Amino acid sequence: MSVLEELARLHTTNPTVITVGMFDGVHKGHQYLIGCLKESAARQGCASGVITFTNHPRSVMRPDVRVPLLTTPEDRLRLISEQGVDLVVPLSFTPDLSYLRAREFVELLKETLNMRGLVVGPDFAFGYQREGTAAVLTELGKELGFTVEVVEPVEFEGRIVSSTAVRSSVQAGEMKDAAWMLSRPFILTGFVVEGDQRGRQIGFPTANVESETGIILPADGIYATWTQADGKTYPSATNIGFRPTFGAGGRKMETHIFDYDGDLYNAKIRVAFDRKLRGEIKFDGVDALVNQLHVDVAQARVALAEDADMLPPSW
Repeated sequence: MSVLEELARLHTTNPTVITVGMFDGVHKGHQYLIGCLKESAARQGCASGVITFTNHPRSVMRPDVRVPLLTTPEDRLRLISEQGVDLVVPLSFTPDLSYLRAREFVELLKETLNMRGLVVGPDFAFGYQREGTAAVLTELGKELGFTVEVVEPVEFEGRIVSSTAVRSSVQAGEMKDAAWMLSRPFILTGFVVEGDQRGRQIGFPTANVESETGIILPADGIYATWTQADGKTYPSATNIGFRPTFGAGGRKMETHIFDYDGDLYNAKIRVAFDRKLRGEIKFDGVDALVNQLHVDVAQARVALAEDADMLPPSW
């Protein structure tokens, strides 16, 4: 489906103020920009709209470079909608779109979404070879009849809040930093698949979670987490890594859900990460591992009780 066909499905005669981007993670920087978008739309008597790409532009521009994402397209659309915008437009980033000139793209937005304004970040650029910078768009706006507002970035501990910064924190296991930038804990969604039952055999049954393809995993280690299963939220501890005590091979994600005794095979669950408790350790034997797991569970319970207000009511 062409860009025009995708946009035409959401054709509106109502005037709009639009922002465009990947919005991976829908972090505080995105939230601030969307807040400015809504204010600009209200001032101009327009509807507010967010265009988000369903796939990362680099998957087309640099297919050899994999960008692990913070959110699934489904979660991203939900999180953007929760910001209270009037219109959320998912758009496929295709080779054809990558070759559109900036003028062609804004003309499409004018034609299909009746765009009267565009809100962007300071380093924003779109169009062929990223020619559509804020300065170029401002000049196009004067000619074609739309406003351009440039929004300053949000900072955290001296660095700009960005999807790249959040990914770096998650990959380093710095879940508190990631949660501050996201305004919520980092969350993974996946299906429970059959494992080797090692956890159950030693008194710590785990759900072996196959997370969504393309979504980033935190650093290897043990984490205090919350798990959403069967419509309820449970405290849990999650291991990510290679289980070196058992020499078990590939990297896995396993979640021990406290006070749960159901069957989750093939169920879809969500795991929210509070903090990292420790790194992965190769123990001398099963007894040493079990002793440490008791400590991990106790520490996780304390951590989750302390941070209970971090978890959104609906996640």
